[in-house]
Amino acid sequence: MAITISQFSDNKKNEVSEDKKDKKFFDFLKKFRSIGLREKIFFVQNLRIMVKGGLSLGAALDTVAAQVSNSYFKEILGNVSHEVDSGVSFSQALEKYPKVFNDLFVNMIKSGEMSGNLEGVLERLHIQMKRDHDLIAKVKGAMVYPLVVVVAMVGIGTAMIVFVVPKLIAIFEEFKAKLPLPTRILIGVSKFITANGVYVVLGLIIFVFIFIKFYRSERGKNIFHKIFLKIPVFSTIVKKINLARFCRTTSSLLKTDIPIVQSLKITSLIASNVYYKMALVDASQKIAKGLQINKVLSGYPKLFPPTVIQMLKVGEESGAVDEVLDEVAQFYEEDINQVMESLPSLIEPILILVLGFGVGGMAIAIIMPMYSLTQSF
Repeated sequence: MAITISQFSDNKKNEVSEDKKDKKFFDFLKKFRSIGLREKIFFVQNLRIMVKGGLSLGAALDTVAAQVSNSYFKEILGNVSHEVDSGVSFSQALEKYPKVFNDLFVNMIKSGEMSGNLEGVLERLHIQMKRDHDLIAKVKGAMVYPLVVVVAMVGIGTAMIVFVVPKLIAIFEEFKAKLPLPTRILIGVSKFITANGVYVVLGLIIFVFIFIKFYRSERGKNIFHKIFLKIPVFSTIVKKINLARFCRTTSSLLKTDIPIVQSLKITSLIASNVYYKMALVDASQKIAKGLQINKVLSGYPKLFPPTVIQMLKVGEESGAVDEVLDEVAQFYEEDINQVMESLPSLIEPILILVLGFGVGGMAIAIIMPMYSLTQSF
């Protein structure tokens, strides 16, 4: 059958339309792709080795891109390499991907380009990212045990309420047993969840969604981050993590000849706690007016302890703030390692108490009426 020019044109238009739809769909999916810190560390480490070996930046980027397993990251590195080959600076090419390369990364690369020491900057970036990764891994590792216990406790409790209690209800009703208050509460909860299971699950999903949305909002961060700084034990960990990252990041930026004011602004952007973020922004503004960093940060005694303030004072007097901050960062990182190792033993008694209270309460609610039944025979 012959195909007319009009039909051929219509077919081509349909193909183009379908291609556009596919492209939009894949562009939408890219929003949900992520690139892990481990992959970025691999990128920086290998790029540094190749640059040090005398390979051109474009060729080094192409080589690293070929070794990357993440297809999204591979695509980004390919685009960056193309930009660099066409005459765009490395830092400018990276700036187009703010969700992948943060301000710290871009500004350190920019500093390396300006000083002609890109290899040295990449080495500092690798150390910075590696220590961040180790810190995050330590925190996550310490939280695994309590999280497993809590999930197991919730799972067992739910299984008891949904599967075990309904069978006991039938027994209690058959013998017309007089039920104590704990048993009546447990039966009421069981009946409600069994009768409205779908709505309960849906309600929990909606609650979690609203909670996450609120937590990520500016008001939510102000509330929860303030709470985090006041909870016993937990507040100490939060402060030490933020202090370690502040010292490490600011030290890395100063070592790449980025001025103190700009260094504090960049550090504030990657601070995990909003109150540390605000303190660093305020500090950068006051230092720009001529004040010393130790005097400015001493105005936040709940965030920056006397040890940090005194060390900063020594650093300013000796002209070696970057070296002093590096030492303080190492101190806090080692301290965090020790805290994370001992955290499970600190949390374990609390978890045992909570678990005992939950299981014990449920056991009492079930055993009490059964004991009454045996007494009646």
